[in-house]
Amino acid sequence: MDISEEKRLEKLESFILSSKMNDLAKNNSKGNIFLNAGRGNPNWINKKARLAFNRLVEFGILESERTMNVGDLAGYIEKKDITSRFLKFLNSKNNIDSFLIQTLNYAKNRLHLNTDEFVKELADGVIGNNYPEPNIILKNTKVILNQFLQSALYNSEELAESTEIFPTEGGTAAIVYIFASLKENKLIKAGDKIAINTPIFTPYIEIPTLHDYQMVEVDLNSSEEDNWAISKDEIDKLLNPDIKAFIVVNPSNPGSKSLSPDSLAEIQEVIKKRPDLMIITDDVYGTFVNDFQSIYSVAPYNTLLVYSYSKLYGATGWRVGLIAANQNNVFDKLINDLPNTDKNELTERYSKISLTPEKFSFIYRIVADSRSVSLSHTAGLSTPQQIMEVLFSMTHLLEENNDIYIEESKKIVKQRYNDLHDSLNIKKDSCSDNSRYYSLIDIYKIAQNIYGNDFAIYLEDNFEEADFLINLASKNGVVLMDGVGFGTSDGNLRVSQANLPTKDYKIIGDSILKLLKEYHDEYNSK
Repeated sequence: MDISEEKRLEKLESFILSSKMNDLAKNNSKGNIFLNAGRGNPNWINKKARLAFNRLVEFGILESERTMNVGDLAGYIEKKDITSRFLKFLNSKNNIDSFLIQTLNYAKNRLHLNTDEFVKELADGVIGNNYPEPNIILKNTKVILNQFLQSALYNSEELAESTEIFPTEGGTAAIVYIFASLKENKLIKAGDKIAINTPIFTPYIEIPTLHDYQMVEVDLNSSEEDNWAISKDEIDKLLNPDIKAFIVVNPSNPGSKSLSPDSLAEIQEVIKKRPDLMIITDDVYGTFVNDFQSIYSVAPYNTLLVYSYSKLYGATGWRVGLIAANQNNVFDKLINDLPNTDKNELTERYSKISLTPEKFSFIYRIVADSRSVSLSHTAGLSTPQQIMEVLFSMTHLLEENNDIYIEESKKIVKQRYNDLHDSLNIKKDSCSDNSRYYSLIDIYKIAQNIYGNDFAIYLEDNFEEADFLINLASKNGVVLMDGVGFGTSDGNLRVSQANLPTKDYKIIGDSILKLLKEYHDEYNSK
């Protein structure tokens, strides 16, 4: 591939560029096994929640047959005495049934839910025979998801009672919905500055600059020298009143670092001086860090929380995420402070779905905007997906003091991280705030360590960023992602420690070293 073609490829979004490497890698010249460490989907799943889902489907069908049963046609589910029938259906000696019994007991004794209402919500939900109602989130589902977020992400802060939740089609939909509503409600406009903690998940870099938004990015850079942590000087950039919003992935993608207690405290100090600052935090990797704490838990007034169950529970295909907002928040205040002409326009927009649209909270506006307002009565994540979120949440809540599943998940990525770094003979980050879900590998630094500074400079000066990735795929069958698309400096490659068998991470390291040797041999020949 000539240089002009490589330059053209470099303009593509990182995930698109990575996907184009797949065919090259599958047909690599050495006949090596195809290894795609570009995607972040894990290669493990939570089986308990899925098996419980199947049992609920079976129960839901039996309940439907009670009211109508002609051939393949069954009827509707009745609430009266449904808890008794559910317990009669379950076998306490079966592990999955026992889990469902424990879930029912937890709902009753810990959360004080009405069991007939809860069981009917589960049965109706998995069958999917009703529109989501309320359209933002099912009543009992909201209580359980709030309890999960508090346990997994807040580090003992009590916010379950004051948090509204909108389940979404994964974290991806959450991002799209938030930006669309921020613009629709006049909270961002073209030319506004938006701060982004880079390196970061590429859509957060790309979306604000699209023609739809035309915002100006201000990078809050994390560096390899600081193990991808964010410094106080970078956080202090948020004191600039021209910055309307701050976006962060915590722990970061691809740096894999969570915000330290010091960084969280510094953000708290910033918002004392910038109470109008809007914060969006994506905490999908939070459960891979011990004692993780979300920005939302220390700055709930200013923060929208995005979470997805996909990475921890091996559920990228389920598309199960959420947006969380505090009942008292800066977004509602900023809307209320808009000029009267803007407020009147928004009142008109939401007047068909609310008798008091001027009091319509921002998270409900996100729900409405997600279905172009007019279809908001059918908004909301599908009920089977919401129940799946409940079951994933309960696998943790019933074991929150000793969640073996989460601990095993952390062990998997840690072992792969160690194997990769050992094979490349590069320093490991052993800090407790490193999730180890991804690694950023600096090929220029590795080249310098092995072959010296002159060769590293030659490599940097004579090859396009995509060249190494293309050769790694076409010659060795390994697909990685270009770190520059995430906001890193040149030469960084992102490796996902989630989606390949553990034994393959040493192979990836060896493949990188073999390709560097080929570049060095060519350098010597010249």
